[in-house]
Formats: sequence, C-alpha cells, structure tokens
Amino acid sequence: MKVTVWNENRHEKTNNVVAQIYPKGIHGAIAEFLQEDDIQVKTATLEEEHHGLTDDVLEETDVLIWWGHVAHDEVQDEVVAKVKQRVLDGMGLIVLHSGHFSKIFKSLMGTSCDLKWREAGEKERLWAIDPTHPITEGLGQYFELEQEEMYGEHFDIPTPDELIFVSWFEGGEVFRSGATFKRGKGKIFYFRPGHETYPTYYNKDVQQVIKNAVKWVNNDNTPAHVYGNAKPLENISDK
Repeated sequence: MKVTVWNENRHEKTNNVVAQIYPKGIHGAIAEFLQEDDIQVKTATLEEEHHGLTDDVLEETDVLIWWGHVAHDEVQDEVVAKVKQRVLDGMGLIVLHSGHFSKIFKSLMGTSCDLKWREAGEKERLWAIDPTHPITEGLGQYFELEQEEMYGEHFDIPTPDELIFVSWFEGGEVFRSGATFKRGKGKIFYFRPGHETYPTYYNKDVQQVIKNAVKWVNNDNTPAHVYGNAKPLENISDK
C-alpha cells in the first residue's frame, strides 16, 4: 500500500511551540508511525510544486491523508480537482482535524463543513460508538486526550454513511469526531483530533485509529463499472 501524507506545513515554520512538538512537521510525525506498519509512505507539502501532488504522485497513491488549517485558500483549484477525481476513481482519503475546512473536503461533502470551536486545552473523551467497525480495532470503549481544541456541534456535514466516534469535551460540547463517507469508488474518513499545539499525533490511540483507517479506506478491489449506452445481456423479444 502506498500512502501520501499531505500537510500545509505552515505552523511548523511560524510557531515555535508547534516546531518544538513536531520538529519534522505534522506530516513527518504521521509518516513515521505509519512506517512502523511497513507501509510505503511519502509526504507532500503546500510549498512544493503542485503542492507535491503531481499527476504521478496521485496516480501512485492508494491513500491520501490531509492536514490543513491556515492556508486552505492557497491550495490550487486545479490540484483540488485532480485529488477529487482520484477519490472518485477509488483513492482513499483521510481528512484530519482542521482539514474539515479544506477545499477538497468541502467539495466532496457539498456543504460548508462549519462548526463551533474553542481553544482552551481541555480534555476530550472519544467514544467508539461502532465497536464492530475495523477503524475501532484494538481500542477500548473510549480514549482520552488531556488537551485538545474543542470542536462542537452543529457540524455542517452530510449525514455520515457510518458514525464511528463521538467526542465529549470538558466544557460540555459533543462532536461527531469520526465519520465515514463514500464518493464514487472512494472511501473517506474524517477524524477530528490533531490541533497543532498539542502532541496529539504521538498518542497511541490516535495512531491506532489512523493506522486502522488507512487500511479501511484503501480500496484495491473495486470492480470497474461501465456507464453509458448498454447492450442487452439477454435477447429482447420483438413486441
């Protein structure tokens, strides 16, 4: 399996706290723990040509992981269109944290993807509400993050195909923090945790979710459907 981890890589260059937590970038931290599973991982960032998502890279990518925050508008529409087409053709997509406002996620959802938020370093408890789903494999009933940014309902997304996690926050809000969608042949997983000033991607439960999700969204067995005018399979009698 070939995975590409995309990150705008902006906070790591402008915020000393983020740089200290993620010296190799958020993309580097994610790539590092994915490589433990013997997955072929490459990274791509905003400042690279075509944001690192050239036609060749996209064609070779089975699963794309996306993290963005302050530079959504700088992502070229042409690149977004190509990523979307690859998802429709069967590439898996995992959208993390503030990637909910990315052009690619909003385009695939068809909604504003807006929400409530608060940055107060509060506890987040994530409940696995579908314990039979492969994305929850190896987890308990819930896990906790001692410090995270709050996201609260209403989350303006379409009704998920499957709701995997629901978060409760210390301030009282709840949030649909793990949700799956299917678009064309592609499978999509949105996963909420991952604020840049907290070491969330070093948390073993968070890593387990992302590892599980990579396997789930990977789609190497989808039949190729033929569209358009179709010849009959059986003889059609004259009437």
